[in-house]
Amino acid sequence: MNRYYWILGAFAALVALLAVGLNLNPRDVPSPLVGKPAPTFNLNVLATPEKTLGPQDLQGKVWLLNVWASWCVSCRAEHPILVEFSKKVDVPLIGLNYKEVRGDGGFDMSKMSAEEEKKLAFQRANAWLAQHGDPYKLTVMDLDGRVGIDYGVYGVPETYVIDKAGVIRMKHTGPITPDILGRKIMPLLAELNK
Repeated sequence: MNRYYWILGAFAALVALLAVGLNLNPRDVPSPLVGKPAPTFNLNVLATPEKTLGPQDLQGKVWLLNVWASWCVSCRAEHPILVEFSKKVDVPLIGLNYKEVRGDGGFDMSKMSAEEEKKLAFQRANAWLAQHGDPYKLTVMDLDGRVGIDYGVYGVPETYVIDKAGVIRMKHTGPITPDILGRKIMPLLAELNK
């Protein structure tokens, strides 16, 4: 009889763990960077390639870093929301164009020089923003994905909220939805801008 209770107890614990796991959002991946300074970078700006930008240039401002690429289907879904956000909210939205050519999968990178890759990446990103609207104050180009690695990017889109001191306060994996924007991001921005 005692053995029966042990089996029943183990089964109940397994069901409870399964129920908790099924209620978790797989997009809410905890980031070890939340609460830590944003990794530094110095990348070329899409609109003016001779200029560079990094987190140090945004010190004293609350800002968002949105990781995107023209080949990213989910980026297309979130893009109209970002365009509307940028019209209504006075918070710098910085785009991090991630592996524009390398991430596409349609190019043989062994046959492309670094200069050819850069030229193609800038053309594709500019064309995509011209077609779909440009919500970004500036977009920087992470051609090889090294900055993405520093930020822990494992898929696009991803969005980071960074405070005035340059500390990451939130990471959202996946497309921004009106619900995420209203329920999580906007309240955090209001709190950080007090």
